[in-house]
Amino acid sequence: MTGALPGVVAAIVGWLAIGVLCILKPHDLRVVRVLFPAGAVIAVALAGIGLAALAAAPQSMVLPLGLPDLPFHLRLDPLAAFFLLLLGSASTCISLFSSGYFRNEEGAAPGLLGLQYHVFLAAMALVLVADDAYVFMIAWETMALASYFLVTTDHRKPAIRSAGYLYLLIAHVGAIAILLCFGVLQGGRGDYTFDAMRGVTLGGIAPSLAFFLALAGFGAKAGLLPLHMWLPEAHPAAPSPVSALMSGVMLKTAIYGMLRVTFDLMHVQLWWWGVAALALGLLTALFGVIFAAVQTDMKRLLAYSSIENIGIIVAAFGLAIVFQANDKPLLAGIALTAALYHSLNHAFFKSLLFLATGSVLHATNERSLGRLGGLIHRMPWVAWLALVGTLAIAGLPPLNGFVSEWLLLQAFLFTPSLPQSFVNMLVPLAAAALVLAVALAAYVMVKFYGVVFLGRPREPALVHAHDAGGLERAALLLLALGCVLLGLIPTNVIGAIDHVNAQLLGTSVRAAGESTWWLLAPVALERSSYSPPIVLVVIVGVVLATMIVVHRVWHGRVRRAPAWDCGFPLQTPRMQDTAEGFGQPIRQVFEPFFHIERHLPSPSDTTPVYFMRASDRLWTWLYVPIARTVEVLARVVGLLQQGRIGVYLGYSFVTLIALLLFVG
Repeated sequence: MTGALPGVVAAIVGWLAIGVLCILKPHDLRVVRVLFPAGAVIAVALAGIGLAALAAAPQSMVLPLGLPDLPFHLRLDPLAAFFLLLLGSASTCISLFSSGYFRNEEGAAPGLLGLQYHVFLAAMALVLVADDAYVFMIAWETMALASYFLVTTDHRKPAIRSAGYLYLLIAHVGAIAILLCFGVLQGGRGDYTFDAMRGVTLGGIAPSLAFFLALAGFGAKAGLLPLHMWLPEAHPAAPSPVSALMSGVMLKTAIYGMLRVTFDLMHVQLWWWGVAALALGLLTALFGVIFAAVQTDMKRLLAYSSIENIGIIVAAFGLAIVFQANDKPLLAGIALTAALYHSLNHAFFKSLLFLATGSVLHATNERSLGRLGGLIHRMPWVAWLALVGTLAIAGLPPLNGFVSEWLLLQAFLFTPSLPQSFVNMLVPLAAAALVLAVALAAYVMVKFYGVVFLGRPREPALVHAHDAGGLERAALLLLALGCVLLGLIPTNVIGAIDHVNAQLLGTSVRAAGESTWWLLAPVALERSSYSPPIVLVVIVGVVLATMIVVHRVWHGRVRRAPAWDCGFPLQTPRMQDTAEGFGQPIRQVFEPFFHIERHLPSPSDTTPVYFMRASDRLWTWLYVPIARTVEVLARVVGLLQQGRIGVYLGYSFVTLIALLLFVG
């Protein structure tokens, strides 16, 4: 076998082999310290294969596995290659970090974690190259089970078991929707290979049914409303490297699935599909960022931030459908490029932030923002590298988060007059919602970074915090460099993404504009352009000029004195701005979104305690009624289980009589 696809298969087998080796000595940390870097080497190779396969012709192969007449069909094309590049790049850094992070006290033996971790990686890679519904669903369910066991690593805690159960439940609901989608796409032919589905022309409501089943199924894995409930519960429960892998990579497999079904397996795209996806994506983005703003747990904050970013990606996906359905290939290419670019960006900056959070958690044993602060002095490596991820996720130039959000905004601004008047009215509102979500995301990240790393330590125990180890620093540094490079060379990244545009849309963004290596102009230079090197030079120049002016010109006029204490000299670190204080304006403005519980002490309390919790109304409006209904039905069905053989024979007799009457 020649080509890149056998290399992908070899990488999958290699990860599975590393997982098996991990459990040979499950409690030996030395084995884990060697095998996780070995997994990182395989990830590097996979990223290289993905990069090389972007410009190559699609490759297919059939493996003699599975069931009779149902072998494994695999295919490597530009779409799969892009997401393999994302998987390999992010998992390289996360595996390096995991080598120094995992310890015996994580709740499970390190070797067992190694098995589950590498099976998780192998399953995600298999999802991306699957070319029939059978192997896709096997890989998808293996990915769900492996991630479930990783989420419930510390399974002795009831809250973690509950979070894992909720995740697995919603994952299986999504899997059923995906399976039904494939059932519609095969068009009654009984052939579940993707090649056969590409040749089926669906009529009537079948295409719409398949699309919305895919949107629901993959949306459950991505964390779209209203199937997002598992995400803010599972991420805080999982170890930090697992949270990074789930948020940075696993959520993108759902984006891959949406793109594969909509633009590859289906022969038509309808404009109102795009409107539905656009509206759902923007609602999810706003919902996620609003709830992130009021969180006091740093991992829950990042989990809700992931919901926001997935919403932005799905909004770009919906806009691409609208343009493609209205025969606007260039604008569809810009929107799809924004979706893919933001997927790659999110893999880097969100992995960086989750791993930095893991370092803080190991160093302080604290996850609550109200008990942290001042860690930039104790953990300078983690603090400065986390600052890169914070600025990137806030969408500030010249880092990577700005490029994809800028591209998506350009797609909105360039929208011409479309045949659907409703869409013409919706686009300006959607652009405003996008800008609001991005602005609130910057607000949230100021809160996150400021409360955790700046100011003074809020607890005395924080003076014992220590910086990350060598491998952990290396992983954080690589992710930070990725955020910088993806921001500085956007035309090169778009050139790589163009191969996916050519496959799915038949268009090229880079060739249509006037872009050079230092200037990005997706449509025309006179319409809009962005130059990351120039922005970087201006920023560095302003900083240097400010430093020169302050130190050379004004240095002799500086007078140092204690900060004004507002007439109250007995100040403590507890008087600093808190996470609750940062979130209070958002909580008041968007109070209808929250279900707020408050406990106000009475004036006579000798030890007053103030308590406030803002929770999700969708939980009480949607999930609690469903749970109660299921409990009632379960009790009714339980009445049939009498435990007496005579009753069961009576059921069989009644069923037989009913069947005879029906046949007769």
